[in-house]
Amino acid sequence: MTQSTQSRAQTSAEVLGAFMRGVYQWMAAGLCLTALAAYFTASSAYLMDLIFGNPLVLIMLIVAELGLVIAISAGINKLSASAASFMFLLYSGLNGVVLSSILNIYTGASIFSTFIVCAGMFVAMSMYGMITKKDLTGWGNMLFMGLVGIILASVVNIFLQSPGLEFVISGIGVIVFVGLTAYDTQKLKNMGASAPMDDHTAIRRGTILGALTLYLDFINLFLMLLRFLGDR
Repeated sequence: MTQSTQSRAQTSAEVLGAFMRGVYQWMAAGLCLTALAAYFTASSAYLMDLIFGNPLVLIMLIVAELGLVIAISAGINKLSASAASFMFLLYSGLNGVVLSSILNIYTGASIFSTFIVCAGMFVAMSMYGMITKKDLTGWGNMLFMGLVGIILASVVNIFLQSPGLEFVISGIGVIVFVGLTAYDTQKLKNMGASAPMDDHTAIRRGTILGALTLYLDFINLFLMLLRFLGDR
């Protein structure tokens, strides 16, 4: 290997390291903002009544969340780095507002313990996605089908209100989001490895999209685990 090749390989590794650090840092910022927004909302009787006492307000918040996820995911290449960052943080805050209801459903101790379990599983699977030599691309279709199945079953269970079906959905959900954590991490690793070294805007936008992807994996894994581990 020539000195020039070694230098390029070292630079590429540095870019990948910076890219993945950015992804995890933005993801962590999003999770912290979500927790703060949930705690602040749950602490205000007025806000809880405004949001959960009025279905229209809750629906508007959920639609706004979906709109932000779609806008970031589909339009990331057209957004400035600052706009993408702001939209991600805005989504994280809104998600905290919507998820504030769990603080009034589950005990604080069980929420904390579930978070620790979720964080451990997430870190383990994300590390697996980073270091494994196995190509996880083949997991994509299977995990996507599982995700669609979870969504459809959840919609059906809104009307059935079946504890048994909810248990099955949660079990499959844990498996799916554990798998997605490893799959998405490897995908982001490949994205970071091929990121243009001199285009800092593209790298920043990529880290925001990556942070959103892993943030969604973490939040959904946490919610699925909470159904098993949470004390009401």
